Amino acid sequence: MYSRSSARVLHVDGDTFFASCEVALDASLSGRPVWVGGGRNGNGIVIAANREAKRFGIATGMACFEAQRACPHGVLARPQYDEYRRLSQAMFRILEEYAPTMAPMSIDEGFLDLTTMDRHVWRHTSATEYVNGLRERIRREVGLPVSAGLGNSPWMAKLATSAAKPGFLEVPPEGEAEFLKDRPLSELCGVGKRRERALAALGARTFGDVARLPSAVLKQRFGIWGQQLWLFANGRWTEPVVLEVKARTTISSNTTLPHDEPDYGAALVFACSELARMVGQLRRERLQAREVGLGIRFTDFTETGARHRFDHAQCRNSIFNTALEGLFDEAMAGAWKPVRQIRLCLWNLKPLDTQPTLWGGTDEERWGAVDEAMERLEGKFGTGTVMTGAQLALRRLDAAHESPKSKCPFAPAREMAKNLWGTDRDPLSRKADWERKLAQVAAHHHG
Repeated sequence: MYSRSSARVLHVDGDTFFASCEVALDASLSGRPVWVGGGRNGNGIVIAANREAKRFGIATGMACFEAQRACPHGVLARPQYDEYRRLSQAMFRILEEYAPTMAPMSIDEGFLDLTTMDRHVWRHTSATEYVNGLRERIRREVGLPVSAGLGNSPWMAKLATSAAKPGFLEVPPEGEAEFLKDRPLSELCGVGKRRERALAALGARTFGDVARLPSAVLKQRFGIWGQQLWLFANGRWTEPVVLEVKARTTISSNTTLPHDEPDYGAALVFACSELARMVGQLRRERLQAREVGLGIRFTDFTETGARHRFDHAQCRNSIFNTALEGLFDEAMAGAWKPVRQIRLCLWNLKPLDTQPTLWGGTDEERWGAVDEAMERLEGKFGTGTVMTGAQLALRRLDAAHESPKSKCPFAPAREMAKNLWGTDRDPLSRKADWERKLAQVAAHHHG
């Protein structure tokens, strides 16, 4: 039994998630090498490959034609992002039954706080049996394999998962320093190339090297993070799961056009259409943006771009459209190659005040009301029920935009929380529901 001072955090991660989703959707693919291809026609680069495919050297980022050459009998699957979202949600619905606090981090991974489970649930079982039961239930009901790691902090749990794949690994509190000592620092999330080089300059390439350094040296060089790293390397860092919904910092879009577009006017119409969607999302989330950026990738993969900073944060379509037209002209000056991909980004976001003033509603409030009405209409009649002029013009220009492809479902934790629980305003509003579910799980195991 662990001490009350020790946090016990479980990290759960879907194994080769997109490829595993394809196997879950088509049982005939079980046991076969499968990879998911991105790009315009699903035959660009490999964005996920299952373990059978990886045995042939197929890896993320490889060109699909190279993957087919390396494994002629393998299966290339085009992405089905809507299905991946559905399977992800089913997986998280199961996970939230197994702990009072669950924090999703991406479409295929999350953290569960199991700190008190040894006293309330694991009286007649063990952590290994409990977690493997969870893994088996996800495989049986959703069809997805998952790996897991258990440690005193999210950092440790994530490293344990990486070491366990495919499977489960528990790192006991008294064994964390031993587990870490020979592992490279590059494995830790948050240690980028710059920090890795800075640590190497101090003679630290493994966690064991960090543990032997004076803590004051790390504090002087890296501040609070350096102190945390020293405690972690010595097996003395404990941290519970905190369900935290952070404010969004950017809204972005990266879209490959249905075909290489030689008509720059049509490319601009597409950019305006996509920006209208993003600005609507901006206002629905009660935000406004100070900066906007445009990136263009041509058919030969060369790129150009431009960015603009407003004097004050904005939320109105007309202002963004005017800025976008200027950015497009600037970026495309002298260009002649067809456009393959358009990237847009809104950042430097600030809260939007939509409260009415003494003299009546503000422009922001009226735009917010329009956005909410559009959202209700689309919720009732389907996406695309209400369109801006740019969106309508785009569909008339090219039939390929009648049914735009779904976006890749990578999302920050705040969006995951909203998708799972219906709101991101108060992530603890369902705490009582979780506690009831935990009681049900405990009763089941005690029985």
